[in-house]
Amino acid sequence: MKLSNLLNYNNIVIQCHDNPDADAICSGYVLYRYFQNHNKKVRFIYSGNFVISKSNLVYLIETLRIPIEFVNALKHKPDLLVMIDCQYGEGNVRKFPAKEIAVIDHHQVYGTLPKLNEVRSNLGSCCSVIWNLLKLENEDDLIDKKITTALYYGLYSDTNAFSEMSHPLDRDMLENLHYDKDLIVRLKNMNLTLKEAKIAGVAMLGLEYHADNRYAILRTDPCDPNILGLIGDFIVAVDTVDVCLVYSVLSFGVKFSIRSCSNETRADELAAFLAKDIGSGGGHTEKAGGMLNNELIVRNYPDYIEIDDDSAKHSISNIIRERMADYFENSDIIRANITNIDTSKMKRYERSSIVLGYVEAKQLIPAGNMAIIRTLFGDNTVEINDNTILIIDYSGNVFPISKEKFNSNYTVTRKKFRPEFDYVPTIKNADTGKVMQLLPLAKSCTSTGELNIFAKKISKTTKLFPYWDCEKYMLGQKGDYIAVSIENKHNVFIIEKNLFKKTYKPMKNS
Repeated sequence: MKLSNLLNYNNIVIQCHDNPDADAICSGYVLYRYFQNHNKKVRFIYSGNFVISKSNLVYLIETLRIPIEFVNALKHKPDLLVMIDCQYGEGNVRKFPAKEIAVIDHHQVYGTLPKLNEVRSNLGSCCSVIWNLLKLENEDDLIDKKITTALYYGLYSDTNAFSEMSHPLDRDMLENLHYDKDLIVRLKNMNLTLKEAKIAGVAMLGLEYHADNRYAILRTDPCDPNILGLIGDFIVAVDTVDVCLVYSVLSFGVKFSIRSCSNETRADELAAFLAKDIGSGGGHTEKAGGMLNNELIVRNYPDYIEIDDDSAKHSISNIIRERMADYFENSDIIRANITNIDTSKMKRYERSSIVLGYVEAKQLIPAGNMAIIRTLFGDNTVEINDNTILIIDYSGNVFPISKEKFNSNYTVTRKKFRPEFDYVPTIKNADTGKVMQLLPLAKSCTSTGELNIFAKKISKTTKLFPYWDCEKYMLGQKGDYIAVSIENKHNVFIIEKNLFKKTYKPMKNS
């Protein structure tokens, strides 16, 4: 959906969820300014049982003059009701009638969406969704310091001070915002109330420690999500705790935060594991978090009861304990530099020829300069030389190689390279800050270098530390493949099951 699609309506109401947080308020404010800039009759509302009273949110609203209204009813049906940072019919959103509904959100989809929707569940904040929509509309004249400050604070608040930020679009927005630093500093230092300090203290007294796998679980009373991260930072500093999970049960679901100081547990991966099918989770290697949605919990656990009774098979505390135990107890850890994989029962495969994209890097960045390549998988800093070639695969990842290696392992082809990416890879000149997309200049090639492997499906979660990197593991899920180079038994790696089927075929007489 494009924001310009919504300009066909004149009488517009923007609604965020009950008891709105900073991301809801800030993203709604930016959308309000967009409609106002296009001379639309627009209101920004919320409902629920409580008027906004948290000191940092009150100060934010007053300072930026955000025209948000508390309402219990609408006298007239608006032509368009835009749900921001929420979805129509959710348990934490008062339902108002409207002629047409639109949804702009970054949470998991729990029901049927209206035709007009832009839901990006993998983004860290609704502000990131709004920023990307504005960018697509070239609304540069709209983006002033109030808007950039709102966008910054919305992302800051919903990603626990950026520690739970994983998508490259979040990083793109953060790097492009020139915000009011004085206001942000003030807001950051108004974030913890005396009541919340007491909540943190009580939660620490209830710490649940699992010595075998060195992780801790804590539950807090409902509070600002940033408090969860503060508690986690404190607990993971304890000498016997490698991983800490802190969670809070809210009216519409469960907010959780994860901290890890072990290279055998990536916080972002654990967050995604905990939230699988019942919410969303992500972040960074050491800090991550997410949200579990009540509707999805009930759908996946029919015997779930909301009362947190430890004797129940599936109360929220038991679901969290069960998933944490499953994560730590049902996974293999392989270190390729010290492990000899038994290949006697593995089949032999050879790599098929596949179409890839390639770009001569010096077309975009002068030789001798440093470049930052951004993909869905993270940022990679590369020195650009006269012979640097960037290979783009169908997952959206980018690999720099030399022209000599390109000529020996790839063949230029006229076949079309037309991938569809959730995020289009970019390259940034580290000296000038100029950012460019790679796909417009990408040409097609096919791989010619042979890679013969032993491979088999893995039956459970596997963390593989390859011989070339003893600090970061490759993650394989049930159904993916573990592969061993026939030429080098220590060259062990994980291949995602769909990619394996596209790129490998059985060797004859294997």
